[in-house]
Amino acid sequence: MMAHEVWTVGSILRWTEQYFAEKGLETPRLDAEVLLSHVLKKERIYLYVHFDEPLEKAELAAFREGVAKRARRMPAAYITGRREFMGLEFIVTPAALIPRPDTEILVEAAVERLAKIGEDGATSLRFADIGTGTGAIALSVLKFAAPDATAAAVDLSSQALAVARENAERLGLSARVSFYEGDLFAPLAGETFAAILSNPPYIPDADIESLAPEVRCYEPLSALKGGADGMDFYVRLLEEAPRHLRAGGFLALEAGIGQAQKIRALAAPPWAEVEILPDLAGIERVVVLWKK
Repeated sequence: MMAHEVWTVGSILRWTEQYFAEKGLETPRLDAEVLLSHVLKKERIYLYVHFDEPLEKAELAAFREGVAKRARRMPAAYITGRREFMGLEFIVTPAALIPRPDTEILVEAAVERLAKIGEDGATSLRFADIGTGTGAIALSVLKFAAPDATAAAVDLSSQALAVARENAERLGLSARVSFYEGDLFAPLAGETFAAILSNPPYIPDADIESLAPEVRCYEPLSALKGGADGMDFYVRLLEEAPRHLRAGGFLALEAGIGQAQKIRALAAPPWAEVEILPDLAGIERVVVLWKK
């Protein structure tokens, strides 16, 4: 960062935006604001009414460090350790995928359908989240579903589960969620649920190298790689989920581009009705399969 007599909020944002743009970052201004608001421990709106405020030496040093990391294409969420999802703040670390806005479609679909099951007289609204990562899906559903809903959150990674537990604690939801370490349904032997949710790894292995460096170099590949065609986990989920789903329950899955119809094609009995929900860009993003 070049020498400058006095760095103010406004001048450092302008310099950083230009620097990030030269580095090829897609959202240079947003990234600059996110990093600076994190360093100052303020909301982003604060920056707009304090353009002339000078930065202290320690703030400038911390900001420089964040800028250097972002220039190396580390995701801003891993630098700040935070990401907003469904209006809630989640702790994130490189142990788990950063929650994406597209996944909010899955959460909203689950909340609506769990409410319908509750209205139909179900005695239990317990659901499972397979591959929970940060816990964003399970905890968001609990936050917006009926207060008697509970969750079983499963992940293969003990490090990811540590992040999810911390998020549950911070959101006041620890009493309503149980965490299990293991592969898909292995830790849930004998349990059945009203619903099963999952955002599984679905990137075809050959496509990993073409992902943005933020994803390819920093996010956990085990949470991305879905086999040769990206369908490995969907095949397993559709095969194994019926044993853990009550009659009239549903399996809701996030899907990659072009995968929703392939999932529908796998839906032999006991799967009955299949719903496909688009994201805001019109991409078929969520598949809901109902068990007879």
